[in-house]
Amino acid sequence: MELPGDARAAMVFAVALLALGLACAPRAVNGPAGGAEPREPRPNILFLFADDQRADTIGAWGNELIDTPNLDRLAAEGWSFRRNYVFGSNSGAVCVPSRAMVLTGRSWMRSPNRMEGVPTLPRLLESAGYRTFITGKWHNGEEALLRAFDRGTAIYLGGMADHTQTEVQDIENGGMVRRRVGERFSSELFADAVIEFLDEQAAAEASGESEQPFFAYVPFTAPHDPRQPPPEYRERYYQRNLPLPANYKPQHPFDNGALILRDENLAAWPRTEDVIRDQVAEYYGLITHLDDQVGRILASLDENGQAGNTIVVYAADHGLSVGSHGLLGKQNLYEHSMRCPLIIRGPGIPHGTTDAFTYLYDLFPTLLAQGAVAEPPGIDGRDLTPLWSGGDPTWRKSLFLPYRDVMRAVRDDRYKLIVYPNVNHRQLFDLSEDPDELTNLIADPEQAETAARLEALLEGWQTAMGDTVPLSVSDPAPLHRDLTGTAREPDRWQPEWIVEKYFDG
Repeated sequence: MELPGDARAAMVFAVALLALGLACAPRAVNGPAGGAEPREPRPNILFLFADDQRADTIGAWGNELIDTPNLDRLAAEGWSFRRNYVFGSNSGAVCVPSRAMVLTGRSWMRSPNRMEGVPTLPRLLESAGYRTFITGKWHNGEEALLRAFDRGTAIYLGGMADHTQTEVQDIENGGMVRRRVGERFSSELFADAVIEFLDEQAAAEASGESEQPFFAYVPFTAPHDPRQPPPEYRERYYQRNLPLPANYKPQHPFDNGALILRDENLAAWPRTEDVIRDQVAEYYGLITHLDDQVGRILASLDENGQAGNTIVVYAADHGLSVGSHGLLGKQNLYEHSMRCPLIIRGPGIPHGTTDAFTYLYDLFPTLLAQGAVAEPPGIDGRDLTPLWSGGDPTWRKSLFLPYRDVMRAVRDDRYKLIVYPNVNHRQLFDLSEDPDELTNLIADPEQAETAARLEALLEGWQTAMGDTVPLSVSDPAPLHRDLTGTAREPDRWQPEWIVEKYFDG
């Protein structure tokens, strides 16, 4: 893997320049910059945001085991981004930086999780004449919420909750009011709220009271655990006797620096086949139930006559393991945890798909451009419009995936390198031959040049992003850790039947 010092320094410098170009390349702005008039009419924007949904859990994207007819409809009518990623995380609660990155267009290395001092997507749209609205999960602090939105109904301030007892509040007069426990399942509760907003907006337009376009942000809490879909939804998948994930393992084969945390605590070590089958069934049940609520929202757009001028974004904040690689959570850099769905449907957006590398934070400049709003300086995201308008699908030639200070990864079109600095361990995968990331090629002499190239690319990305985490340490921790028999306690949000099933046995 080692290169001569001068050659390696030159390579790192070159890829640093490349990474900088990719992260900060000039972008066309389809907005009123330079005095241009906004186009009319500007589209409404409806942003549906799932929590913890893997990219491989959509029927139209190739999963024949799951029922997602409404996501399939969006895929059939819109544009699918099949290699979309979250830009890693600075927290075990990956959703926190993920949501901040989406709403600011900046990586977590350039923007605080509470979004202090940076412009946010809803405020920029509001300043350009959009009516903004939020319902659903907000995990970035109350103060940041009130800086971003003036209007919202049934907002959950937190990271997770029992889906049948979600405590919500509304925004009114610059503060939070009407704290209460929602009377319906979380996904239904948030769908109800946005449908009420859509109906109200349609009535205002019909009466001539308002011609404002809207931006409605709907961050669901599903399919985040507790994995407690309504009984008929989980029974549907129990009865199918789902296969194990292709990369199922009883335990992760080494200490990745994130083995002991709340997400991983949801099943005992080693993970048994029966437990993983049931948890996947419950996870799929949550997704299908969420899909039904997406269907209700799309039907409301149709009935109100809003569908033709509304951009619908469906995305998720990150993926999840659910038994892959012996893991349950998202605190890792494997494809199942970093890749996440992204589909955009709307006026002027054709049906199609792309394998171009995209980040979730690309939605920030994309939605500003669609709303004819100039993007602010200093963002990392790139307008996705060229990807459905005949642009170059290789606009990013690589991706950088950093997780806290314990993992760093880079991938190109074919290969992926993951570095675990605290244990001085590396994984190299050929994703074209091994999409499930099962065969580590790092010790293969025939792959030494590839490994060296990717490590230089990784260092280049670090330089470009100002990341100073070393890729190795002088005193590494032990590589292997057997968690068999490790004591576990359920968190307070798990319902009684899940505690009995997964903790009391």
